[in-house]
Amino acid sequence: MRTLLITGPGGTGRTTVAAATALKAARQGTRTLLLGTDRDDTLGAVLGVPTGPAPTPVAPGLTAWRPDAAQGFRDALAALQDRAASALDLLGASRLDPEELTPLPGADDLALLRGLREAALAEAHDLLVVDLPPAPRALALLAAPEELRRSLRRLLPPERQAARALRPVLGRLAGVPMPAEALYEATARWDLELAAAEAVLADRNTTVRLVAEPGPAGADAVRATALGLALRGLRTDVLVANRVLPEDVPADSWLGGPLAQQRKTLEEWRGTYDVRAVAHLGRDPRGTDDLADLDVPGVDAAASPVEWPVTDRLAEDGVLVWHIPLPGAVREELDLVRRGDELVVAAGPFRRTVPLPSALRRCTVDGAALRDGTLAVRFAPDPELWPRGR
Repeated sequence: MRTLLITGPGGTGRTTVAAATALKAARQGTRTLLLGTDRDDTLGAVLGVPTGPAPTPVAPGLTAWRPDAAQGFRDALAALQDRAASALDLLGASRLDPEELTPLPGADDLALLRGLREAALAEAHDLLVVDLPPAPRALALLAAPEELRRSLRRLLPPERQAARALRPVLGRLAGVPMPAEALYEATARWDLELAAAEAVLADRNTTVRLVAEPGPAGADAVRATALGLALRGLRTDVLVANRVLPEDVPADSWLGGPLAQQRKTLEEWRGTYDVRAVAHLGRDPRGTDDLADLDVPGVDAAASPVEWPVTDRLAEDGVLVWHIPLPGAVREELDLVRRGDELVVAAGPFRRTVPLPSALRRCTVDGAALRDGTLAVRFAPDPELWPRGR
């Protein structure tokens, strides 16, 4: 199944573009599921059909679904209380009723990741269109599965589970309590769920579509968002320039200034991105008829995957070079830190810790350079670790 993630700066009509894209795919014969993320039913307002925790048919071939974060949080906490029943009873703790619980911060994002995983694994549709939150929150959400899994592995390494039978003995000898079996089981369950969400995001059939209004603020937001997506290795297909004003606006109209800004930004974007302009309808689109009037681009199944290749330049320069595409990166805002078998890459406000390819783990960092939107990190072989004769 193909997955199309749609995001952009807030207030740019990303939900409308997501709905129009899903509707267009459905009318072309693709079984499409449109996944909403807003707690308020903004998706239903655009579609003209209320959406909620139950999948809702919108049009032939199109289904909309908006997971209920509150219910998911209550169900998860109730299950946790059931698993910890013996400990709670021993402590004399009173249980919480699901009806008195309100979602904690971040519950919406966890519900979206769970919904993304379930929709991708269900295989009931050919295309999944996800209306992500605004760009800053969407970038944090897309980074969450990888970062959370890395943190879990650092806190509770899986290899330590091999000593399960020895934990009671070790606990008595050391005089300190050892991690309980339930803790490792919960960690393994969380890791499995996060891995499934991460697999959807890393799948070669998953792409990200940016939506923005052409203008100075939109240009800055697109530049930052594209950099954050590139650092995560996520591929984008097109940049949708939304609510583009018509060219026949009278010169003395008050729209002349905004139109000039749009023209300038569109010219800049077309030199960097694959831009598709969507005209302003003159009103807020409501219902499938209005959405069909929007000339949104279709889903391109042939988008090329993002690659971080390693080039062998041992014969010429004595180094291996790791090429990391970072379009829009600024040299002064880049930082690299080698930490064991990992490389911490910081680009602007974004940071990611990535495992080194196996060949580079036997090398030392020899320098880096940023050219044409690609960060080239040089690695020199460590004589003590590199195979003899190579």
